[in-house]
Amino acid sequence: MIAYLFGKLKSFSDEKIVLLVNGVGYEAQCSKNTIDDIYKKTDVELFIHTHLREDMLALFGFSTIAEKEVFLSLISVSGIGPKVALKILSGTKVIDLIRWIEEGNIDALTQLPKVGKKTAEQILFSLKDKFLVKQGVSTTNIRDGIKRDIYSALVNLGYGANEVEKIVSRMKTDVEFQEGVREGLSQLAGH
Repeated sequence: MIAYLFGKLKSFSDEKIVLLVNGVGYEAQCSKNTIDDIYKKTDVELFIHTHLREDMLALFGFSTIAEKEVFLSLISVSGIGPKVALKILSGTKVIDLIRWIEEGNIDALTQLPKVGKKTAEQILFSLKDKFLVKQGVSTTNIRDGIKRDIYSALVNLGYGANEVEKIVSRMKTDVEFQEGVREGLSQLAGH
């Protein structure tokens, strides 16, 4: 199973990229958020979900671990396959989707591509309280981008949102994702 790829961006479209890794081109289906994150880069890292069925093998790529984790949660919901999950992720930012699920916001969810009222209810039934982002937790100190992704990844690993927010908000502004997750895990393990 392929879980991670690092290589050169060979080509991209609205929903797919080709990543050249040691002379081999891997096609991965990606959300709009991931494509927006990587389209100007030449060196690209993707967190991969390998989806295998009897009739096909497909790779789904994500620029952050947090987006991959939400994708995996979505495809665990009855009636949502990987392509629908990708459309849902293309419709909003990951942190907003998590917040809407935790708040039980059916109206916001039904505005997403491929999500009607029945699907929104199924998402809420299956995933509410899964992400551990509790109402009342302020993420205003977490800047958009890398720090938000670090925050989301650590919370989705099961650490308390308030504690994670304090640690991430103290990180330097130019922190890289992997460095931030390592630093966060180190500090959280010490608590």
